[in-house]
Amino acid sequence: MNTLFTILVVLIVIAAVLLIAVVLLQNGKGQGMASNFVAGNQTFGVRQTADILEKVTWGLVGFIIAVSIIASFTTGTSGAGIDVTDRLENLATDEQPAFPTAPIEQEAPSTEVPAE
Repeated sequence: MNTLFTILVVLIVIAAVLLIAVVLLQNGKGQGMASNFVAGNQTFGVRQTADILEKVTWGLVGFIIAVSIIASFTTGTSGAGIDVTDRLENLATDEQPAFPTAPIEQEAPSTEVPAE
């Protein structure tokens, strides 16, 4: 696997975990986890905190989408236009015939002891 692709996947996973945390912090109908952070709400004000969390949420979503698209281009194509399904079909037809034949029975070697 490409090193750049691996780095981009790690960044996507980190952004996804951060996105989960930010969504859980947002104030929902049932007074989400953001109500537990009273000190942050008092410093910035409840409305500003909600605006910041919403902007961070959309920023993380945009980051995940952009990095996912970039990661899809880093995988590259080594098959020069050959579809993966074509490769699988060719591999299957090369190894096994469509209608395999039964093995031919061979005579067992004689167990007689030669006469001296």
